Amino acid sequence: MYTLVATCVLAGVDPQAYLTDVLEKLSRGWPRRRLEELLPPMWKASREAAAQAPSVSPATT
Repeated sequence: MYTLVATCVLAGVDPQAYLTDVLEKLSRGWPRRRLEELLPPMWKASREAAAQAPSVSPATT
């Protein structure tokens, strides 16, 4: 646990937000082959990319 929190701090990630999100994903059956994506630096990059992606709104008819 200490290692995960320390890695979060080094990567500039809020440990509480990280652990909350990752534990939720794991409890919902996150695939083992994609565990590397949940490491703090990869997790942060994924969150930043999602925040910068243009949001797609449903088509209005």
